[in-house]
Parts: sequence; structure tokens; C-alpha cells
Amino acid sequence: MSVPGYQADRFLGAGAYGQVWLAVDGNTGRRVAIKFYNQRGGLDWSLLSREVERLALLFADRYVVQLVDVGWDADPPYYVMEYLGYGSLADRLEHGPLPAREAIDLFREVAIGLVHAHGKGILHCDLKPANVLLDQDGKPRLADFGQSRLSHEQVPALGTLFYMAPEQADLEAIPDARWDVYALGALLHCMLTGDPPYRDPRVIVQMQEAGGLEDQLARYREWIRSAPRPHLHRKMPGVDRELCEIVNRCLAVSPQKRFPNPQAVLDALHARTARRARRPLLVLGAVGPAVLLLVMSAFGWDVFETALGDSTEALTRRALESDRFAAQFVAETVGTEIDRRWSLLERIAARPDIRALVISAAGQPNDHARVELQEKLAAIDHLHPLNDLDRWFLLDAHGHQLSRSPPFASTIDRNFSYRDYFHGQGRDLPEDTVDVPPIKAPHLSIVFISKATNDRTVALSVPVWSHDEGDPDRAVLGVLGHAVGLGHFAELRPDERSGNDQIAVLIDAKPDFNGKKGAILEHPRLAGWLEEHPGTPAECYLSSHELDDFEQLRKRRRELLRDLRRRTITEEEIRETNRFAWFEQYHDPLGSDDHERLLAAIEPVVVHGRPEPIRHTGWGIIVQEGHESAVRPVSQLRESLLRRGVVALGVVLFVVTALWGFVIVVLNESNRFRWLFRRRHRDTKGGPAPPGSSELSQGTPSVQSSTRNVMTNRADDTRPAPE
Repeated sequence: MSVPGYQADRFLGAGAYGQVWLAVDGNTGRRVAIKFYNQRGGLDWSLLSREVERLALLFADRYVVQLVDVGWDADPPYYVMEYLGYGSLADRLEHGPLPAREAIDLFREVAIGLVHAHGKGILHCDLKPANVLLDQDGKPRLADFGQSRLSHEQVPALGTLFYMAPEQADLEAIPDARWDVYALGALLHCMLTGDPPYRDPRVIVQMQEAGGLEDQLARYREWIRSAPRPHLHRKMPGVDRELCEIVNRCLAVSPQKRFPNPQAVLDALHARTARRARRPLLVLGAVGPAVLLLVMSAFGWDVFETALGDSTEALTRRALESDRFAAQFVAETVGTEIDRRWSLLERIAARPDIRALVISAAGQPNDHARVELQEKLAAIDHLHPLNDLDRWFLLDAHGHQLSRSPPFASTIDRNFSYRDYFHGQGRDLPEDTVDVPPIKAPHLSIVFISKATNDRTVALSVPVWSHDEGDPDRAVLGVLGHAVGLGHFAELRPDERSGNDQIAVLIDAKPDFNGKKGAILEHPRLAGWLEEHPGTPAECYLSSHELDDFEQLRKRRRELLRDLRRRTITEEEIRETNRFAWFEQYHDPLGSDDHERLLAAIEPVVVHGRPEPIRHTGWGIIVQEGHESAVRPVSQLRESLLRRGVVALGVVLFVVTALWGFVIVVLNESNRFRWLFRRRHRDTKGGPAPPGSSELSQGTPSVQSSTRNVMTNRADDTRPAPE
């Protein structure tokens, strides 16, 4: 067999009606495929002419295998088409399913080829992997248009089982563009999974056993409509939800639920590609601002916390400094008051009548001198009224109590020479102690338990001299004192000058009657505590750590005073010394809330103008306040800024969400958002129908049996056989 102008090269294969040879164009050297129809018996020349006619209409379309030449009058007849020596898609699928990306690329190319064919009024009607050839670049070409129909034709066309739409499997069906849409979905399903949808060997056997073509087609239609919907493609790697929706819509059993034409399939595929291309930008657009907002919030929060922390620290330092100044003021007030009390006691002790009465009353109980001395103390008490627990007392040189105001009979004539306020040794001696020399200078006693009131008490005492200072016969006649019950100081009560936020506390760093240091002498809650615990000493003492700092403060202050006589004191030395006056984590022994953080400053009580060592009383003033109240402005600012920040963040999130919601709605083309595009859809409905859709639904169906197809066991070539 030869064709003028072509030189046969080799035999490619044979079919039911002829042979296919590879040949070379003698003029151009181009390789072509020549199909010879050497068996005229049973050959449907209308099918051959229809295929040639379709190929001629699609001349120069790169998505279709091109027709080169036709020899109708030759013997045998032939037609020449371009040669694609890279096999068909069916050959490629014999090695297994395709990767999703490759399958989508081939699917897109095939869809474009169908769009071109439909644009020229040609419906393929038999799309399957065997009818898709691959060129040297791996691009698909549509082939075998033997079952194709023109859009105006109403002649049925049977395709291949499992690639054929269920409504196409009807000898009275009118060609419809949606047949090719179904075949497109089946083709993509096959490329992704390796098999067409609904393929089942049992169904093939049942159709082969059918009595005739109509029965075969009926069984096929029934199987497609009753079988579970394809789902295997959903599990394939790289297949996303949108691609599944495209496949599912193409394979919809009802034609009305399918895409109307291949162009709609291509549009959906383009929309998916566009959405996937936009997805990184959308993610970046959504995550980027969120990350930026998060980073800015983190930096803002860090700056916010740092600024508030610095402000809190500054307010804390300011509050501590304020507490120190307040403590200095109260300490000076208390020191002045102690000096005033001592001065008052010294003036009374220096009165000649008091001296004379002491001399007369000493050793003579219940005589006239003692009665007169008692009247003198009562007059002093009247001029300087005391609290209920305060009293005046007078002892002789041996420690016997000569008088007391207010009077208390059980203590008159009792020996108190063991008391610190009598001998000034800084501790109480055993009660049977005798012949202890009395004080020779003003003295501030330790805390002791009063025999008269059984309360914790301190006493200020001065010696009663026989003569004025400078007299060689000067001797101590006795001791005049003023006892003050703890919690009932009058003038000695610290001044709460800064309002309710600051509390002043008076402490004694000297050992008390128990040998413990740091006893609290005055506290706003001390009197109430003593009332709740009558007759029981209050175990209220400053902590050892705070006492150590207080001792360091007193020591450094004395050193600075000594150094001041010979050199200039630097600011750094003063700051280093004042560091011991601050308590940033103070514990109030009588505090109502042990978990509350307190700030405090302590200052020693010094009686200025008095010589060493009596000027250093051993007392200290603590001014304390709650840390929360000290930094309340910062806390209020923090709460205000946090509220505004939350509101601002909410507004930002609302605006960003609204903007992204608008973007998503505008970019989304799914059915859920079609109500936003009603005008566009109304315009679409009023426009021209796509090729091969509404045109194919008109007219009266006519039936023409196909004699070309033969039932085989291969799925790609499985067509219903004629009766």
C-alpha cells in the first residue's frame, strides 16, 4: 500500500477496518500516520466522512490531532493525519495514576481543546484516555472524532462505558455539551486514581450478559444512578476541596447539576488556580498584620510594662523618701517631747520644796512630809493631766517609793531599786537587789511590766539632787519619774501628718524585760490589741532583719557626725547611710493583712541638746504605708490604658475582620455568595446560551444505531454493542 508523495516507513497497527502505517512526507520529510481502510465490508462511510469533516473544521487547532490529507477515491481509501509518537493518555495511565499537578495540567489542556471544539459547534461525545494523544512536549491532543456531533444535530452518540454520562446511554438521547463535561470529570478522576468513576468488573459482566443494546444501556444508567458517589479521588495526595468539588460537579448524575459546558469547567479551574495563587497573599495579608500586630503588641507591652515598672519604681522610691522625711519629722517631734518631759521633771526635781519633802519623807512612813509630798505630786498631775495608764512617782535614794499619782497603796514604801528607771543600767535587776546607786542623769527606761497596772510600760526619770550643779556637797536624794503605758502615749504619740495612708509606729531597740529588742511602744492598733489580751504581754516586736538595719543606720549616723567635725560628708555617703532607713518589704507585726506589701522608713529618736549617751534614746520611729496606695496613680493609669488598649484592639480586629470579610466575599465565587451577584447572574441568564447546551435541547429526537462500537474487556474501549 502506497500513497503518492508519502513513503511508508513501518507498520504501526491494525484495526477492524484497516491498518495504520507510519510514513514520511516526500516533500517536507515530515512524519505522518496514514490510516488505510482496506476492508470495505461493513464500513460505515458516513462515520468516516463525519470524522474527516470534524477534523477539517478543527484544522490548525493545536489541541486536536491535525488532518493532513484524504484519499476518498484511492484503493484502499485513506486519510493522513499528523503523527504523535508519544502514545496516548491511556498508555501513560498504564503506569499508574498521575500526580495531582500533572493531572490538573493535562485536564486544563483537554478542557481548552473541548472549548475550542464546542466553539466551532463540535461535541466530541467520546472523550476518554485512549482518545487523548500526547505530543513531544507531553501536551494532550484530542483524537477520534468518530462519535462527534455538531451542535445542531439531534442524532444520538454512544460513548465509552464509565466515561459516558448516564443520560447519554440512551438511543433517544439528544447530544448535549454536558456529555463532554461528564467525560471531563471521568477523565480527571481516572488520572488521579487510575480508574474511571463507577468502574466495577461485576457491572461489566452484567452488561455483557444483557439481552441487547437497550438492556445494556439501561443497566449502565441504573448502575450510575444507584451506585455510591465516587470518593476515592478525595484521598489522593494534592487533591484539595475545590478540586474535589470540580470533579463532583462534573460527575453529577443530574445534568442540571453539572457545569453547563467545558468553558464553565475551565472557569472553575481558573478560579481555583487564582484562589490558590491568592492564598499565600491572603494568608500573608491575614497573618502578616496579625504577626505585625502581635509583634507591635509585644513591643508595646514591653514598653508599657517597662514604663509602668519605671514609674512604679520611681513612685516607690518617692514614697520611701516621703516616709523617711515623715519619720524624721515624727522622730524629731518625739525627741523634742522627751526633752520637754525631762526638762519638766528636772524643773520639778530642782524645786526646793520637793527636795525638802524628799529629805523629810525618806525613811519616815505615813508622816506629814509624805502626805504633803503626795499632795505636791497630785498638783503636778493636775497641771499636766495624764492618760489612765500614766502616772507620776517619786523614789528615795534607796529605791523606796515615797509617793505616786494617782495613788496606789500597794506600791508605797515598796522598793523599786531593781528597776532600770532607778539605776539606769539598761535592764531590770532581780527584785531582791539592794544598795544599787540611783541614776545621775535623765534616763529613758526599758519596757517593763508595771506592778500597779500589769501593763507594759516605759518611764522617763531624772535624779533629785540635794544641791544645784557645782555644789561640792551635791548628792542624789531620789528619783522622780513619769511612767507611760504602751499604747497610751499622749504627746509621745507619733503624728500621722500624712493622712490615713501613712502610719507612724514607735519602737524600742533596747532589750525589754524579756531581753528582746524591737518592742513596739506605740501603734494605732496597739491599744486595741492590749484590750483584747488583758494581762498578757503583747508579743509584738520588730523583725531581726529590720533591727539590724536600724542598728546599722544608728551606727553610720554616729560615724558621720564624728567625721563631720574633721571633713566634708559626701552625698554618696549620705545615700549609702540612708539606704538602711528604707524597708521595701516591711512586715507590720500588728498588721491586719500579712500578704499586703508595705513600704516603711525608720529614723532613730535623738534628743538634741543632750550630752552623750543620753541623747541616743534607742527608740525609733517607723512610718509605713501600703505599697498599693503609694503606687495607686500608676495602677489607675495601668487600668485605664489596659481598658483603652482592649477597646483599641477590639476596634482593630473588627476593622481587619470586616475588611477581610469584604475581600473574601468579593473574591469568593462559590454558590454560597451568589446572592451578592444577582445582577451579574440575571445578566448571565438573559445572555446567549453556551454552545451545545440550549441548542441541543430543541427539536424532536431521532434514533440512529451505532454499528461502529464493539464491546471489549478494556475499560477505555468498552462501548455497548449493537443488537
